[in-house]
Amino acid sequence: MYLLNEVSTSKQAKVFVEMPTVLYKKCENWVRPLDKDIYNVFDESKNPCFKDGKCKRWLLMDGDKCIGRVAAFINGMTYNLDDYKVGQMGFFECINEEKAAFMLFDKCVEWLKSEKMDCVEGPVNFGERIEWWGLLTYGFDKTPVYGMPYTHEYYIKFFDDYGFKDYFKQFTYRAKLEVESLSKVVIWKSDRLFRDKKYKVLTYGQIGRDKSIDALLEVYNKTWNMEVHGVKEITRAEVEAIYKNLQPIIDKDLIYFAYYNDKPIGFFLMFPEMNQILKHLNGKIDLLGMIKFLYYKNIKKIDVALGQLFGVIPEFQNKGVEAAMITYFCREKVQQNSYYKYLELNWVGDFNPPMMHLMDYIGAHVAREHTTYRLLFRDDIKFVRSVDKNNNK
Repeated sequence: MYLLNEVSTSKQAKVFVEMPTVLYKKCENWVRPLDKDIYNVFDESKNPCFKDGKCKRWLLMDGDKCIGRVAAFINGMTYNLDDYKVGQMGFFECINEEKAAFMLFDKCVEWLKSEKMDCVEGPVNFGERIEWWGLLTYGFDKTPVYGMPYTHEYYIKFFDDYGFKDYFKQFTYRAKLEVESLSKVVIWKSDRLFRDKKYKVLTYGQIGRDKSIDALLEVYNKTWNMEVHGVKEITRAEVEAIYKNLQPIIDKDLIYFAYYNDKPIGFFLMFPEMNQILKHLNGKIDLLGMIKFLYYKNIKKIDVALGQLFGVIPEFQNKGVEAAMITYFCREKVQQNSYYKYLELNWVGDFNPPMMHLMDYIGAHVAREHTTYRLLFRDDIKFVRSVDKNNNK
């Protein structure tokens, strides 16, 4: 008989983190996340979502063996951005058995209903969308990019059969890093933009940490927060925390900002694709892990630049700013004969057709697809996909 146990001890927390290592033991494309990255999500002292939110975790046990895990949570900063209250679940892992999966889903629904939620969204992160968001629904033959989940293909049927519906899809695109892969339209738009000397593109390395934080804060809150349904405004403290956490992997020549009359109007945030290193570390950054990290980062070199976040404020969209930043990046790296040979762009949502069109123009193709699902608890709520909500604004 299977039993659900709430995670309440450090021993159970360790089982929660390590459970996937058995589940994916024979899966060559799965990359074990750093243990600390998962621990930090559920650490009240490190995750600001606990300030106004709450979270529960459960282990599904078959005797002494853990065969499943899941977390359910309420993000106090985002749960009420819809016309109904949205609870969330994530970090779902389970053996290939519907009964076991549905026990985990049932527990999430039961708890969220008890907390007066009207819906469950998942599998997602108890935090920002940039990490651990969505169920892998295409790209099982590839390793995941840093911070994104790799999940078993049989999970799709679990979500579908339980009644979850596709709320939105997010794509990871891949392109070879060469100017020739850019369409003539992209190059023309970029060259036309730069003829106006009021426009310029600068890197993190050129403007420094403080100005890059200022630029990211201003542009993000005018693009993602205002234009994408369900995304809250970001604070300076959160941006500073993001930069601090990413400091060990930041390449100052991979973060770009676009300006008009010296005012920030766009950003393009890229980082070295760290999963090329993490796949060798087995989740640990101990002394041996640090030696391996430095070896693969500085000697073997990472050949993929991972685009994590892209934004242009509304009044400057469709003017070539997006094309200018990508073209500038490609030309710079090709001229430098950089060890970056590929560009992967993470988190392009299906609610963002202009960005999807831009991916076509730069010669990129979809390498992976993640799906975010929702399940409504009330019959009087009409299910509407995210893209339709954005179109009806």
